Amino acid sequence: MGWSAMKTIGELLKAKGRTIWSITPEASVYEAIELMADKGIGALIVLNAGQPAGMVSERDYARKVILKGRHSKETTVSEIMTSPVIFSDTASSVEECMELMTV
Repeated sequence: MGWSAMKTIGELLKAKGRTIWSITPEASVYEAIELMADKGIGALIVLNAGQPAGMVSERDYARKVILKGRHSKETTVSEIMTSPVIFSDTASSVEECMELMTV
């Protein structure tokens, strides 16, 4: 079953798995990109004292580091992360979540 045939986020997570990869706001962008590459993912949740503080993605890296001439080893995740975190619950539909992501 492809993700488009799934009705809820819960169904999607059952198929994809529930592992959540995270990083701290103080980590370097280089460390974040290295972790994403190692795990084959495109984004990480940023946790501050165990609480969601933001998200950092490959898109954040491209737009806020590369295009601005910054250095990934000298820039912290907190400087480029997207915050606040927008989230939903597992009963939400895939379509509802896609709408949230494109706002």
